[in-house]
Amino acid sequence: MPIFKKSTKLNNVGYDIRGPVLDEAERMAEAGITVLKLNTGNPAPFGFAAPDSVVSAMAESLKNTQGYSESKGIIEARQAIVNYCKFKNIPGVTEKDVFTGNGVSEMITIAMQALLDSGDEILIPMPDYPLWTAAATLAGGNAVHYICDESNEWLPDLDDIRKKISPRTKAIVVINPNNPTGAVYPETLLAEIAEIARQNGLIVFADEIYDRIIYDGHKHTAMASLAPDLFCVTMNGISKSHMVAGFRCGWMCVSGDKRIAKDYIDGLNMLTSMRLCSNVPSQAIIKTALESYNNADSFIRPGGRLYEQREYIYNAINGIPGLSVVKPKAAFYLFPKIDAAKFNISDDEQFVLDFLHERHVLLTQGGGFNWPRPDHFRIVYLPEMSQLEYLAENMRGFLETYRQ
Repeated sequence: MPIFKKSTKLNNVGYDIRGPVLDEAERMAEAGITVLKLNTGNPAPFGFAAPDSVVSAMAESLKNTQGYSESKGIIEARQAIVNYCKFKNIPGVTEKDVFTGNGVSEMITIAMQALLDSGDEILIPMPDYPLWTAAATLAGGNAVHYICDESNEWLPDLDDIRKKISPRTKAIVVINPNNPTGAVYPETLLAEIAEIARQNGLIVFADEIYDRIIYDGHKHTAMASLAPDLFCVTMNGISKSHMVAGFRCGWMCVSGDKRIAKDYIDGLNMLTSMRLCSNVPSQAIIKTALESYNNADSFIRPGGRLYEQREYIYNAINGIPGLSVVKPKAAFYLFPKIDAAKFNISDDEQFVLDFLHERHVLLTQGGGFNWPRPDHFRIVYLPEMSQLEYLAENMRGFLETYRQ
């Protein structure tokens, strides 16, 4: 009998948020062990619900959304996205420049497949949302990771970006607000990144899915708003801001100098046409969702659930000997640093596995976000306060005796 193996294209592709540690957590759950899963930014299991208006819009649309739409999406959804681009000061976006997708994840994969040839390089932040690296690798490209500096609130290191540009570099990815660090980039920094792209002829990919979940009055600036002369691809959606991750509702839009990317845009059109269209009922709620630009506002102000949970877990983690963390300004993730020398840690995956086995809490190791050292892990702080208190108490107790 032949043995069928996975494609060699997958040899350097990983997505550890749903990787081997999750597999072990699911095995434990099947054995009757209750596991607190803090590995994915999925609001629904933790009691967050979509606004009634969005749910009603989905229900009312079902009779009229049973067939395929245009490959780019229904016109009402694309018009709403164009209006949102205007709100974010992204210039020159028309309905023809918008592509709806089954979440931003699908858009990232399509964008990489349409662009990269074997050996092409793309600059991606480190740490990153790992789908960017996986999609670039699967498309045949080389992900070149530029440093985000923890000592500078996790902001990108501009000198490191400059050093890592080569003749094969085609694009730079900017994840702002950042996952997993929760950093929000100031406008001056974004302008400097745009200038680097301008000087080196790079496409700019801007992942801005968390632009409506920002705390403490910090301002999000759309990358494309600072680069009207560059070719930019902006990714966004309502999965997080409107708590509808399962609806798979995202988009990308192209802006700036589209003349230099005509052939690439043809490739995007081809790939989006090949999958026929994105989920049509989900497209039908985009207009309703975007009419209230910040559904998450009640959660992110002082007294709101996300705000108070962030405050608690930030202070609790910083109070545990051997741990430290930069306070996130956005999203719902914490990326703590662990004193690897103190705990003799050489394998961060083993660290989160050991914590899972002993304390029944699932986290994701820093290496899952392409962080090169075994000294970080990510916490999702969506759970209600009692569960975060349980996490902090167990982390403190675990580290009192842990040595790898």
